[in-house]
Amino acid sequence: MSQDAPRPPWHARLRGPGAAGAVIVTGMVALAVAAPLIWGGTAERIDAAAILQGTSPAHPLGTDNLGRDLLARVLVATRLSLLLALAATLIGAVAGVVLGALPSVLPRRAARLATDTVNALVAFPGLLLAMFTAVVTGLGARGAVLGIGAAIAPGFARLTQTLAARVAGADYVAAARMLGVSRRRILTRHVLPNIAEPLILNLAQAFGGALLGLAGMSFLGLGVQPPQYDWGRLLFDGFPRIYVTPEVALGPAAAIALAGIGFNLLGDALARAAARTPGTGRERAAPPVAREAGEPDPGAVLEVRDLTVTFPGGVTPVRELSLTIAPGEIVGLVGESGSGKSLTAAAIGGLVPYPGTVTYGALRLGGRDVDTLSDRELGTALAMVFQDPLAALNPALKVGGQLAEVAVVHEGAGRAEARRRAVDRLGHVHLPEPERVAARHPHELSGGMRQRAVIAMGLMGTPRLIVADEPTTALDVTVQRQILRLLREVVDETGAATLFISHDIAVVGELCDRVVVMYAGRVVEELPADRLADAAHPYTKALIASLPDLDTDRARPLAGIPGAQPAPAGVGLGCAFAPRCALATDRCETERPRLAARGGGRRVACWEV
Repeated sequence: MSQDAPRPPWHARLRGPGAAGAVIVTGMVALAVAAPLIWGGTAERIDAAAILQGTSPAHPLGTDNLGRDLLARVLVATRLSLLLALAATLIGAVAGVVLGALPSVLPRRAARLATDTVNALVAFPGLLLAMFTAVVTGLGARGAVLGIGAAIAPGFARLTQTLAARVAGADYVAAARMLGVSRRRILTRHVLPNIAEPLILNLAQAFGGALLGLAGMSFLGLGVQPPQYDWGRLLFDGFPRIYVTPEVALGPAAAIALAGIGFNLLGDALARAAARTPGTGRERAAPPVAREAGEPDPGAVLEVRDLTVTFPGGVTPVRELSLTIAPGEIVGLVGESGSGKSLTAAAIGGLVPYPGTVTYGALRLGGRDVDTLSDRELGTALAMVFQDPLAALNPALKVGGQLAEVAVVHEGAGRAEARRRAVDRLGHVHLPEPERVAARHPHELSGGMRQRAVIAMGLMGTPRLIVADEPTTALDVTVQRQILRLLREVVDETGAATLFISHDIAVVGELCDRVVVMYAGRVVEELPADRLADAAHPYTKALIASLPDLDTDRARPLAGIPGAQPAPAGVGLGCAFAPRCALATDRCETERPRLAARGGGRRVACWEV
């Protein structure tokens, strides 16, 4: 499996209504190109003998006040209707993106002014804003386009502002500010490229809205003026006859409705497809060898093969990770900060942040590919326990309500039953007076109590896999031991497989059955926890040697590992640990060792051991 495996094409991701929307849009575009060439002459031909006729074999939708065929005019009007909608959408998108992105790079007062402007525009009714702009700029196609563009802009501005606010808080943006990078460059290089995809996807839905808005403007007499005509103008011309010959309004009305539905269906499908792609989802890559395409491991709850996480710019923090966990087994994933542990957990749970990309040869939970699991099945089979329980719990809601929501959403339980189960689970994790705890907000609980509540939330379903991402890091030693004991009790009682992530190899050795050691995004050693003292890889040995104990000479500096872990984008062809390894040879610098079995359930990636 290559980390650069191609993504499935967009048309493969469109199903049902999305496919129908794509067909409608394709037909509309084809009609816009061909109709003026085929029916342009018919649409302009004046026939004094056929003025204001209704439906007839010669004129299926009737004729107008000059005897011109209305069906031909509806078909020809497709081009101008789509072109005007495209112009309005682009104007609204550009204006909205610029206005929405400004708060992320402007000084505080100017940013506040831009934010207030966006809020005011969003609160103003779109149709009134469009009509006001059209009247000010002049009646006709130009005024209507500017008006609809002005009505679209606030929506794009709000979306851009929300997306840019997340990016603006990133470390790389703060670093760019500290380096004196200009605001324009921060905006164009750091902010906009990272929010481009959702904005582009929103264009299809905005286009559908613009099409309907322009038709409405023309129908009100504020849009296209004779001799030009679009669907809205044709509807305006035919409306006085609607009670006598209603078919004259049927054609343009049907065209407006069909086009609007098509573009909105396509936009919605593209947005949902993007939400399932990496960043918020995962992709299966073509398996490299026959064994990867075989049957699932019947003895594994979690089966991962060649999991890779990449970000734009060649940043690959997780590289071809393979892992299996059996029922009732606790596997510890250890390594220094930045080794890829938490991103591995996020990739398994489908939580890799945008614009991350996840590929794999196999990713199965309970023998089933995770992409075949419904949200309800995944939500009950997988429990996530995060490092910061205060961030995992909604501060505005009571603890009991948040736990009950899991049972209501994923299992369809009634409110009373869900509430009863929430109290039961809180008591199950040894929280005193669970009824009172359920009635409290997260900030009213201590750190250890909040972490127990998060574990209880995971137990609201029937989890087959528990992923605990450094759940004890923020706790004091006494509470840490209580949480570790609780996790072991939960696993022994439920039989759930557990992936326990930590940078503390001593904690992992105490709790876990098996240990997987990561360095620079790769697994470098895997061994039973009770054989940590016999670790073979130099990195694992260095981690163990850096742990102080009661026999450590306090007069001497604590042991450490010299050097620093390479950045995800700076990992070379050889062993990533070679620059810090006393055993490294020339081969280690140029050739990366593969994980090889060493007997006794151990695997090591090292040339020298």
